[in-house]
Amino acid sequence: MSATRSGMPPGGRRPVLRRLGLLGVVLVICASSVVACTPGGDDDQGDSTSASAALQRYYEQKLAWKGCADFATSPREAEIFGKAPGECAWLRVPLNYDDPRGAETTVAVLRVAARGTSQGSLLFNPGGPGGSGLLGGLGVVAQMTKSRITERFDVVGFDPRGVGATKPAADCYTEGGTSRGDEVFPLMTMTASLTEEDTRAVFDRCAEGSGGVEALTQMGTRTTARDMDVLRAALGEEKLTFLGQSYGTRLGAVYAEQFPQRIRAMVLDGAVDPTLGTIERRLAAYGGFQQAFEAMAAACAKAANCPLGTDPTAWTTNFQAIVRPLRDKPVPALDQQLDFDNALGGVIAGLYSPDKWPTVVSGLEQVRQGRGDKLLELTYDFEGGEPNSVVNGNFTEAAFAINCMDEQRLSPADIARLRAKTYEVAPFMNPGGDPAAGARDGCEFWPAPPTLGIPYAQNVKGLPDTLVISITGDPTTPHQGAIRLADTLGSALLTVEGEGHTVVSSGKSTCVDTIAADYLVDLKLPPKMPTCTV
Repeated sequence: MSATRSGMPPGGRRPVLRRLGLLGVVLVICASSVVACTPGGDDDQGDSTSASAALQRYYEQKLAWKGCADFATSPREAEIFGKAPGECAWLRVPLNYDDPRGAETTVAVLRVAARGTSQGSLLFNPGGPGGSGLLGGLGVVAQMTKSRITERFDVVGFDPRGVGATKPAADCYTEGGTSRGDEVFPLMTMTASLTEEDTRAVFDRCAEGSGGVEALTQMGTRTTARDMDVLRAALGEEKLTFLGQSYGTRLGAVYAEQFPQRIRAMVLDGAVDPTLGTIERRLAAYGGFQQAFEAMAAACAKAANCPLGTDPTAWTTNFQAIVRPLRDKPVPALDQQLDFDNALGGVIAGLYSPDKWPTVVSGLEQVRQGRGDKLLELTYDFEGGEPNSVVNGNFTEAAFAINCMDEQRLSPADIARLRAKTYEVAPFMNPGGDPAAGARDGCEFWPAPPTLGIPYAQNVKGLPDTLVISITGDPTTPHQGAIRLADTLGSALLTVEGEGHTVVSSGKSTCVDTIAADYLVDLKLPPKMPTCTV
């Protein structure tokens, strides 16, 4: 769900699969819950004595810190890691916590030392699902050069299950990205038409490339939250200090549900609503994008040459007149073609931040002139760059795998109904045509039921003061969801007036930065929470 951490596999562009990252990763939720298993924990969090003993070796491990060159997954990442501050290590964890004596796997971890005297580790997740915590950790340090947070904490990022350098990583492309491999992986696009053969082929390829069937079943948020607790112990921290943005708020909330008494401080920025099912969650997010589209169009309308016009009642119609023809007649864009889904993906990438709105507008004007370079470049910016400079290379595949273990499974009728309702709440996304055509859940052949549970993080006992932060005009995690998460966890809620998605570390609000730093460093919250602006 974060707009700042994305990517595609090294070695080539795969626009069809990339669309999942833009249109699919805003989604959450599922239908069953699992119980945490932890060694040496509280009675209501522990597993059996034998399981605790088996897990103990993981909790007692010492991390072997070294340079980060071996953790790069692309030439661009190697360049970044070679120049950036920090050190990396492999965290050993059970492949399956229900079988802690069985196979184990490794989680990639990065640490950047505090600029001053460290008071401990701050674990950071940048969003997604699928966002790299290694890259996210470096990013937050680069953005917070004068913050008390980076002065007083060692910033620790890690790649969640299935992501980046963590092994095994999600890999759902056919070898070399063949056309058939691309064709069977549109999944969450607005124009996807899938068959049972397609969705079975997707699962088979994911299992083949991602470490096998069992590995796929361990890529959900609940397993990653278990890894977080092992990492906390391996870092020598009695309690966790955590900053999660966008999807990271889901991860933080699940950790809080499983290990409430092991939290020191937790900031959840750009909050995911823990009470909504998959369909409701998607519709809320798509409705948020419609609001952001209208805000962008209103800003555009102040100029006489706005391609969307100046009449608010015609903005969506004018937009569709520009992009719908791309379904049948794509236009040249860089060294490929821009079709409807790629164009919509570029627009949505730009809607995350008002800073990108002028690029969206100029991109739409360019499409009117017969080229799609600017909108396609927006998707590349969202994803980290061109193939030779890409970072977080398997973002979209990881997002898909994680959501398959988190989200509720939907029937073809559910998908058709969701599409139709989507076009009601977000008409700018409507490609035209029959919403029921080829409507299928890409996860229908996944080998295990979802494990997140909905609602999650309910009736959590023993949780210390936590802080939820939300921008009122957030396009993908609407403000109402943050209100619900704060109510659910009993958190303080910091409301930020403005547009955009996530705000801590952006440098756009001194008000937010000060409150977040005072809370994380000193565990102090304002007696009366103000309303900040961005």
